Amino acid sequence: MTDIKPTRSELIKLKNRIKLAKSGHKLLKKKRDRLILEFFEILKETKSVRKEMTERYKDATKKINVARVVDSDLAIKSVSMAIKNKPTIEISTKNIMGVVVPNIESQNVKKNLSERGYGILNTSSAINEAAGAYEELLEYVLLVAEVETSMIRLLSEIDKTKRRVNALEFSVIPKLMGQKSFIQLRLEEQERETVFRSKRIKKKR
Repeated sequence: MTDIKPTRSELIKLKNRIKLAKSGHKLLKKKRDRLILEFFEILKETKSVRKEMTERYKDATKKINVARVVDSDLAIKSVSMAIKNKPTIEISTKNIMGVVVPNIESQNVKKNLSERGYGILNTSSAINEAAGAYEELLEYVLLVAEVETSMIRLLSEIDKTKRRVNALEFSVIPKLMGQKSFIQLRLEEQERETVFRSKRIKKKR
């Protein structure tokens, strides 16, 4: 088996690869840390809006139950069928540290009495209050959907970045450093052999 001798140019290339790997590792660590900060900010917001959504749900449930007692299920259904200007939802995207997250915008969710489209004189205040409560609930449902999806995508990107950081730190860079040490050792051996041969040739002369 032929003994393959490393060269200086191979060592230089390897040093450049190590430098690049360390630079990439540093940048990825910064990205990971900033993503984690963003994640905790969104987590805080998520907890807040989810709590608000739960309160709105409880309020809407109470008010619809009152409306069912004051009016009837048939009256509530009739009113719901008469509603005009139904809510519209537009979903676009925004970028957080290279992570694409949703941006949800809505129209015609919260309405005043005249905008709902059903006859005010033929409905009780209980139905109107229930309708308003569910409109508020829907606004929070959309907000929770936006922030929770953003949180999940950020968490996925954090996990991916962590794996890349760990791969560089515990596998790629140590392996390259080991190769560098081996090549340096072999080159030193080659230099010693060259010096030794030169001395022997001089002695013979």
